[in-house]
Amino acid sequence: MPTRHLRLTFPQTQVTEPVIYHLATDHNVVPNIRRANIENHFGWMVVELTGSAEALTEAQQYLEGLGIDVANAEGDVVAG
Repeated sequence: MPTRHLRLTFPQTQVTEPVIYHLATDHNVVPNIRRANIENHFGWMVVELTGSAEALTEAQQYLEGLGIDVANAEGDVVAG
């Protein structure tokens, strides 16, 4: 199954929202959080998403629609 490694930067309005839960339940992808730093007003996360190519695209569009900055994290993933 295809996998994408993404670096997500959360605006203050999304830091406390269950974004990763909705990725899994509403967009049929399996998230694997590799690194994260979430605070009250800001947060970032490196996440590995696994799913069909269509599901991965829809999940990324969902994140971007929430105002979350989405970037490729290929060199920023903890091995293991």
